[in-house]
Amino acid sequence: MSLPAAFVSVILIWSTTPLAIKWSALGIGFSFAVFSRMAIGVLLCAVLLAMFRIPFPLHRKALLAYVAGGLSMFAAMALTYWSSQFVSSGMIAVLFGLSPLITSLGAMVWLKEESLTPYKLAGMLFGVLGLLLVFRGGLGLPEGSVVGLFALFMAVVAQSLGLVWLKRIDDDSPPLATTLGILVVALPLFFAAWWTIDGHVPNAVSERSAVATLYLGTFGSVLGFALYYYLIKHMEAGRIALITLVTPVLALLLGHGLNDEAVLPQVWLGTASIVLGLCLHRWGGQWVKLMLR
Repeated sequence: MSLPAAFVSVILIWSTTPLAIKWSALGIGFSFAVFSRMAIGVLLCAVLLAMFRIPFPLHRKALLAYVAGGLSMFAAMALTYWSSQFVSSGMIAVLFGLSPLITSLGAMVWLKEESLTPYKLAGMLFGVLGLLLVFRGGLGLPEGSVVGLFALFMAVVAQSLGLVWLKRIDDDSPPLATTLGILVVALPLFFAAWWTIDGHVPNAVSERSAVATLYLGTFGSVLGFALYYYLIKHMEAGRIALITLVTPVLALLLGHGLNDEAVLPQVWLGTASIVLGLCLHRWGGQWVKLMLR
């Protein structure tokens, strides 16, 4: 698949993932929902690797990538699913819109990919302003929303630093094999979390929850992550994270239109501030050069 096609596919998958997370946990609990999603992902990945005879590397770099990605995935997904009990799907996407800024900071320190320019600093400041506005909007939501937003922010940090960690390892294994290895590392952790928090299989699962879990297990965990790791291997970490430039707005609209989620003015302002910050961070220097011509 071409890089532009992979880039657009990940945007579409990530835009629908927050709402699917909300729906998948309906009536079955967040811990069982995320464990089921990852179990489906492992099975599907294993079948695809066998069908297409894709090798599953076990050399040192591959194993390091599996561990790094697995720990990052567990932290990010466990916190995201837990917080989905308290915040809307749109909020999930908006907070994940901060990942390019956090990724860029990590890349500066860890990968030495980029330097801190005035435009990047301005973009980060707008991102922080957007975060504060979103948290302020959370004050007007049901009890637990602010704690949920904080957990979401920590999920964003875990995913962003995990991306930088994978980029630093620089493993060249096939993306689908990397996805399977990461899921295999993460799955026992999700099982342990479900067993500790809940520990029983739901007696009944709604059709919406089942479809959402199946969608997340196939597209969210397998196709989405395989394309994501494919992009990691061929693009800079900061550019990959720009996927979240579009997903917050799309996810807010989907949550409002399909799930009747209220979107407070502060959340829209926060989203606009984050998007503006991302634009300044990535293209601020180019804009100034064009205006000075």
